[in-house]
Amino acid sequence: MTPQKRLRQQLSDDGIVVAPGIYDAFGAMMAERAGFETLYLSGASISYTQLGSPDIGLVGMDEVAGVVGRVRERVDLPIVVDGDAGFGNALNVQRTIGVFERNGASAIQLEDQQLPKRCGHLDGKNLVSIGEMSGKIKAATDSRADADTIIIARTDAVAVEGFEAALERSEAYLEAGADMLFVEAVKTEQEMRRVVAQFAGRLPLMVNMVEGGKTPVMPAKHLARIGFKLVIFPGGLARAIAKTMSAYFESLQQEGTTAPFMDDMLNFTQLNDLLGTQKILDGSQKYED
Repeated sequence: MTPQKRLRQQLSDDGIVVAPGIYDAFGAMMAERAGFETLYLSGASISYTQLGSPDIGLVGMDEVAGVVGRVRERVDLPIVVDGDAGFGNALNVQRTIGVFERNGASAIQLEDQQLPKRCGHLDGKNLVSIGEMSGKIKAATDSRADADTIIIARTDAVAVEGFEAALERSEAYLEAGADMLFVEAVKTEQEMRRVVAQFAGRLPLMVNMVEGGKTPVMPAKHLARIGFKLVIFPGGLARAIAKTMSAYFESLQQEGTTAPFMDDMLNFTQLNDLLGTQKILDGSQKYED
């Protein structure tokens, strides 16, 4: 079964799919080891970790595609990929879908912001028209090579035009052919329940948990009871790593050695055991002269 089919199966089962945010193959490997069955490749986290930049539209399509490909080399799990605003118009969306699919994406999220886009939990966003976004969704569904690749339509209208406008846009995106809806940056549980009341049973719904963002952070089990089918924690790993990095570098700067930090890190042997280094080297022996 392809990762696309597995993701569709997960979404049709009872409960909710929990997809941790990752930004590289190492994080994908660690999430898989922890037992997660689906991953979310966060454009914001790629910007944080590879550019040292906030999520303000600086990451390009090829950069994201490269990460998708490297993650796919390491894991066979379904990968939900943040496609930003499609990196341009409907023609750009068509190319984005094709490139992301070939690199291993199982689902691709597109949003209705104008370029340059910015994080859904930052202020100052601007939106394209409903017609333009609907055209992008149609371009995405028409151009996908695998009919099981999931096209997720995200609206950022709550922060720009208000909650009612977000529902109106979501209706249009459903009509345009989206496989899943994502109303970004809802502010209360009441708004979450209104989204579910309007759309649940018609297509799966996605929700975003951003620590310190505009949406209240809730456990996955509670979100499942509300009626969501996919929850992402896109930047949690980057925020956890940032805190660990800060402590590590502070310790190294003060002590001039990593010895005080050893209990909070893997040594050389442990890291190679984690990576399966010896198994890889053993497997290469049959090709040696």
